Amino acid sequence: MTERKRWDLTFETWIERQIRVAQDRGDFDDLPGYGKPIPDHGDDELWWVKSYLAREGLSTEALLPPELQLRREIERLPTTVGSAPSEKVVREIVADLNRRIADCLRFPSGVPVPVRKVDADEAVETWKAERARRREQARTALNSTRPRLETVSETGVVRRRGILRWFRLRNRSIVREG
Repeated sequence: MTERKRWDLTFETWIERQIRVAQDRGDFDDLPGYGKPIPDHGDDELWWVKSYLAREGLSTEALLPPELQLRREIERLPTTVGSAPSEKVVREIVADLNRRIADCLRFPSGVPVPVRKVDADEAVETWKAERARRREQARTALNSTRPRLETVSETGVVRRRGILRWFRLRNRSIVREG
């Protein structure tokens, strides 16, 4: 604990004395940034908030007004509902977003930003189309990696690969033994 200031000392000399004693003890020797210039942040008043958010790995989106946050959320809605497992979940996500939009429209916060509610049926149709597209992509990727069971020879005759022959021979021997 620091010592108390004597009544006959001014605050400036008392503080300077404490700093000098701490320097003599070596309390400031291993501080990060020792010997480096202080960074110039210009005229930005919120530089310390932005640097804190960057250091903590947080998004600066939290600094936006609620209306702009909702607009960004509306823009990202297709990717948000893209991983939803069912139509019911998509409708719940859209209903929650619409509830927050209604709250924001009821109690605006200074910045007049136009925000409209999202049509749930339109979001569901977008989700269905995206889901069908992803399924088709997965199906084509699966078919391209799956080995083909038939091959076409130079003469145009379809020949089955040896694996089917092996299964047929194996099944015949099991049927004969049983």
